[in-house]
Amino acid sequence: MIPRYTRPEMARIWTDQRKFETWLEIELMACEALAELGEISQQAVQEIKEKSKFDIRRIDEIEKVTKHDVLAFLTNVGEAIGPLSKYLHYGLTSSDILDTSLALLLKEASEIILQDIHRLLDVLKKKAFEYKDTLMIGRTHGIHAEPTTFGLKMALWYDEMKRNLTRMERAKDAVSVGKISGAVGTFAHIRPFVEEYVCKRLGLKPAPISTQIVQRDHHAEFFTTLAIIASSIEKFAVELRHLQRTEVLEAEEFFSKGQKGSSSMPHKRNPVSAENLTGLARLIRSYSIASLENIPLWHERDISHSSVERVIAPDATILIDYMLDRLTSLIQNLIVYPETMKANMERMGGLIFSEAILLLLTRKGLAREEAYAVVQMNAMRVWEKGEDFKSLLSQDERIQRLLTRQELDGVFDLRSHLKHVDDIFRRVFGGP
Repeated sequence: MIPRYTRPEMARIWTDQRKFETWLEIELMACEALAELGEISQQAVQEIKEKSKFDIRRIDEIEKVTKHDVLAFLTNVGEAIGPLSKYLHYGLTSSDILDTSLALLLKEASEIILQDIHRLLDVLKKKAFEYKDTLMIGRTHGIHAEPTTFGLKMALWYDEMKRNLTRMERAKDAVSVGKISGAVGTFAHIRPFVEEYVCKRLGLKPAPISTQIVQRDHHAEFFTTLAIIASSIEKFAVELRHLQRTEVLEAEEFFSKGQKGSSSMPHKRNPVSAENLTGLARLIRSYSIASLENIPLWHERDISHSSVERVIAPDATILIDYMLDRLTSLIQNLIVYPETMKANMERMGGLIFSEAILLLLTRKGLAREEAYAVVQMNAMRVWEKGEDFKSLLSQDERIQRLLTRQELDGVFDLRSHLKHVDDIFRRVFGGP
């Protein structure tokens, strides 16, 4: 069952209607190729195309008897075509249709996913420039480190999604491989021209060599790419969840009128979208494992991969489409609190400037080990007793001997952390 949140364009790809449309399209193109070779008359092909149609309910009825979906489909189409149906599926095997169809459907799904990524990139770029100089604390190991900007965080995510865009383009190319080469891939009863003709018409590449199936490393590359994209989404979602924590509250998901955060606590505003995305990423990664398990098959061909792909192909593409769309909406409507970011930077009493004072002391001639010990001793007093870092440093005789008051004040200048932001933005976004 296709989930209710699925967008229509992605949902349609995985309907029985679209599946059978592609099967019929491939069969008719194979007939056209045979006509090009002179094995079928053009008149016969025209009649086949005019009469060909299918009925999903009838296919289901036939499959209850045949226990074979492709044969049920061919029987139903043959009922509509009549005697000329003898040319349908001529020299082909079921996987010629199944694998070529799957390649086409995954290609169509890829195009939607690529559009999703482009939309997300647009939103991330806009947010990056909007908050380019909005200072916030950078955290390492979850602990306050040095200042950064919220715009740099958005630029980091933009750069990662650009890599995911490139990966998705490669994945689309990797999976856009069809085959029309017969029962064991030797073209025993069909000429290679038919495969080349059909694949070219569909915008696919013919597999250079195949068994009865296209080899599943193609598909594993596709699904592992979706897993990487999902993991990036989870990375962003986890960070947004941290930023929304009550003790942090530097950014928050939009909370609409009438929305409820808890069945028992009316005050709650939870990061529900980010948590949802975190969970779904686990599911997408599990599908990538399943796709890797599909690579080793008995004698390069059995049917164990088929049942897996009937689940993971629609599920993974539908979910990644949903995840990208939901993340785009989340970031687009994100509530950012610059004043809280500023307040949080001040919570550590100036400790975020410890590296700056360390480096200045070494430039003044103090050995690094000694400079580190001086700075750390004062820093630990701030950490443990809540004193002011700058005041302690100004009272330390070892520092007084080396630094003027003006030099010490210069260390505690937040603007110094912005001096290369434009350079980083040029690297990420280009431009002057």
